[in-house]
Amino acid sequence: MTDVARHAGVSTMTVSNVINGRSQRVSEPTKQRVLATIAELGYQVNLTARNLRRGRTGAVGLAVPAFAPGYYGELADRLADRFAAHGLRLAVERTGASRSAELDALTAPRLSGYDGFVLSVVAGDAADLEKLSVDTPIVLIGERAVPARFDHVLMDNVGGATSATELLLRAGARRVALLGGVAVAEESMPGLRTRGYRIAHETAGAAVRKELIVSCGFGVEDGYAATRDLVDRGIGFDAIFALTDSAAFGALRALAETGRRVPEDVQVVGFDNLDEARFTSPALTTVEPGNAEMADAICALLLERIESRFASVPARVVMPEARIVERETTRRS
Repeated sequence: MTDVARHAGVSTMTVSNVINGRSQRVSEPTKQRVLATIAELGYQVNLTARNLRRGRTGAVGLAVPAFAPGYYGELADRLADRFAAHGLRLAVERTGASRSAELDALTAPRLSGYDGFVLSVVAGDAADLEKLSVDTPIVLIGERAVPARFDHVLMDNVGGATSATELLLRAGARRVALLGGVAVAEESMPGLRTRGYRIAHETAGAAVRKELIVSCGFGVEDGYAATRDLVDRGIGFDAIFALTDSAAFGALRALAETGRRVPEDVQVVGFDNLDEARFTSPALTTVEPGNAEMADAICALLLERIESRFASVPARVVMPEARIVERETTRRS
């Protein structure tokens, strides 16, 4: 700053005001002269020194169960872009959907490397989280119940699944296979989306057939294997609602291999609105759960906590009602 000030003929405080966003204290001609001098000299802010002075690391963390299926990769991309706009790097960790790994991610030594942290909770429960004592700002995401003292951002799983199943039933489906569903109600992503599936059937006066609720994973191979198994066992179905787009991708491949036409013989709906869903053949109808809005909410909430270091009332943010993106794997209702 001293070099820039000398070359621009201004004080070091004026340079500091310009580079720290306090340019309202500086006239426009002076501001432009300082910026031109910075460009000429190749001056760059020493972010490490700035962060040390402010007691910051310049990084935020994100811990997710896995890097595939594709949902978590796209979430990381969206968050990385948003945090980068505020000068923060995003570091991504994988918990493997392990309770111990999720809890370990929130220990003081692990959190010391971050200004804030985002954790996707899929295995831990409220009792586990209640025992934690943390000073780093944390935002929890996912559908599991968490203690009220934590900020929590979640999507409309029940509403999205209800809309997806209603679409299939309106379009003439009578035997909708649910890939990734659960038999027993639970507060989890598959449990809530299964609830939406059941609500849609009840509203339409249609029977829920237990043989069509298929327990499986959420990846491409899982959807493929589950669909092939239904076909191989001779279980009739005329539609598939896969709890993730990735599982739906696998289902589409299995249907093609077994001679089922989509959507003429079997209609398919996914959930997540991944970028790849536009490029399957046929293009996948899916649930858009508010991906951009969720990334905005996570980023805004964590930045607020990082700046204030205190939340008088922790936030519970639920995304607006999920919407259906109709493409080529469903018939017009």
